[in-house]
Amino acid sequence: MWIPVALLCFLASLASSRNVPAFAPLSKEMVNYINKLNTTWKAGHNFAETDMKHVQKMCGTIIEHKHKHKKLPVRYTFSDRMVLPDQFDSRKAWPNCPTIGEVRDQGSCGSCWAFGAAEAISDRTCVHSKGKVNVEISAEDLLSCCGSECGAGCNGGYPSGAWKYWTETGLVSGGLYDSHIGCRPYTIPPCEHHVNGSRPSCKGEHGDTPECVKKCEPGYGPDYSSDKHLGVDAYSVDNDQQEIMAEIYKNGPVEGAFTVYEDFPNYKSGVYQHTTGEEVGGHAIKVIGWGVESGTPYWLCVNSWNTDWGDNGYFKILRGQDHCGIESDIVAGVPKE
Repeated sequence: MWIPVALLCFLASLASSRNVPAFAPLSKEMVNYINKLNTTWKAGHNFAETDMKHVQKMCGTIIEHKHKHKKLPVRYTFSDRMVLPDQFDSRKAWPNCPTIGEVRDQGSCGSCWAFGAAEAISDRTCVHSKGKVNVEISAEDLLSCCGSECGAGCNGGYPSGAWKYWTETGLVSGGLYDSHIGCRPYTIPPCEHHVNGSRPSCKGEHGDTPECVKKCEPGYGPDYSSDKHLGVDAYSVDNDQQEIMAEIYKNGPVEGAFTVYEDFPNYKSGVYQHTTGEEVGGHAIKVIGWGVESGTPYWLCVNSWNTDWGDNGYFKILRGQDHCGIESDIVAGVPKE
């Protein structure tokens, strides 16, 4: 069942007024309220023994169209000449590119802007090589070595700056925390910000920006400079769902950014639409496809809050109405062949 955005905005305004009780973020009351609305998505408890300060820190993307930050030039893909399917999933379109389905963990760091870029760049490197080059691009290298052009590391950054840095300087390889894969794997440990388990609890500590170390970890073969992967072009995608769909269909996953509200961290399944709660911050993710669920059009996205969150690390969000700004800050690029 598709709920008009105007109605959802009205419901959200009620939730923040005296007519509807205010719900503590991440609370049982907020989850129950969302589910009783019987909208297009279901809520649940993704976070344990933490508070919104930690969630807010993980939302480390500066929403560029809001801050009038100088974005990349807009590239058009002439979508009017393309016949696009009703459903598309990059994992199925490019099965020889395993990074497309990988869910990473940014830990206690506002590095989502770097993760969304590193993930999509990894995918596009594979897609454009027709599956011959499979590499995990290092989020650590981008997070720690891209300076003011990208923002402030773990304290927030610009997706457009990340993609521009890739074309100007290049990025080395690097896998997940403690994976010892690639030149510079991620060094910020994952933490138990969703459910009770074996990881250390997430209280926001150990989330400082790593030092820019321009050398590979011991035991890795190539040296730092020869391990660089470069892009030849970086661009924004026009704020139009057909253009975004055509870009993904043609070139692979893209990085997107949107405004997070207090209800989003509770997402479990369905097509997310903002229903209640105040603004938390900006967040970047990877968009890998689109579709329609029970009449509601959606974007298929990969988050970087590990597989315990949401639908095994994935989520769907309303498509075609720039919901929460999801279509206003899409960035991408083309790897060097």
